[in-house]
Amino acid sequence: MDNAPSGDVIVVGSGVVGLTTAIVLAERGRRVRVWARESGELTTSAVAGALWWPYRIRPKALAGEWALRSLSVYEELAARPDETGVRVVEGVQGETRLDALEPWAARVPGLRATTAEEYAGTGLWARLPLIDMPVHLRWLRERFLRAGGTIETRTVTDLAEVDAPVVVNCTGLGAHTLVPDAAVRPVRGQLVIVENPGVRTWLVSTDRDAGTTTYVFPHPDRLVLGGTTDDDDWSLTPDPAAAEAIVERCVALRPEIAGARVLGHRVGLRPVRDTVRLEREVLPDARVLVHNYGHGGAGVTVAWGCAREAAGLALGEEPAAVRP
Repeated sequence: MDNAPSGDVIVVGSGVVGLTTAIVLAERGRRVRVWARESGELTTSAVAGALWWPYRIRPKALAGEWALRSLSVYEELAARPDETGVRVVEGVQGETRLDALEPWAARVPGLRATTAEEYAGTGLWARLPLIDMPVHLRWLRERFLRAGGTIETRTVTDLAEVDAPVVVNCTGLGAHTLVPDAAVRPVRGQLVIVENPGVRTWLVSTDRDAGTTTYVFPHPDRLVLGGTTDDDDWSLTPDPAAAEAIVERCVALRPEIAGARVLGHRVGLRPVRDTVRLEREVLPDARVLVHNYGHGGAGVTVAWGCAREAAGLALGEEPAAVRP
């Protein structure tokens, strides 16, 4: 395998899942290339709100394990926020009760019910990793390159034609047509980026009657306001009416946002699947293909946990885990 002209491993996809998987493999001594149709800054990951929280992802038990493994990594990276883009920030997860969460919640430090002064409804107060994705993706890419990896701009239309003894498919929504896998589908999310007037805590609030989730994520130089969850919507064009509604909902929750200058609009397509596909298959020519996609709105949350499992599958260190 080491003598293969194309190298040991090719990871297809340069979002957060692809880059973390490539890093784990490269730092374990493998020769790794990432094939990317576009740079990390143009992927869905770059648009993510990127608060650590297992959101819209199954299977729940495994997702909790992957999320906690990732949480440990992000807590370490938060010691160098300017470099890594990761900070641990306080905030409120609204309309959420501790006893309604999965077992992973018991291992999250400081998670507690909100007081009436902190939030008008039922919610949880938490200190969680909040990731500045453009900064973080650049840092991931640089870490991968320092580990000896290479990144190439390549458009892949058939995984069977990727010339490597081990291929890892981290294409996210691209798997819909590339595999093809009709089970992976888009859930469109729209964001509004505004100047930060001094907001220091994050907030997520869900109105189940209206079917909306509203969030405010603070970064030192801006606020990320969201959002939308538009099932099976492939449009990447910002909707002005949706943007206006997002701002109105955020202002209702945090009045100090009113009048903040709009810096931009973002749209991303979450690669949702009934369950994450994280499995190993052996192709007819004996090459190994590992799938690692379908993380929905929690790709950042579970990235490192999934990367470690995917690397183990790629290197034959764990039995194949079939995720239908």
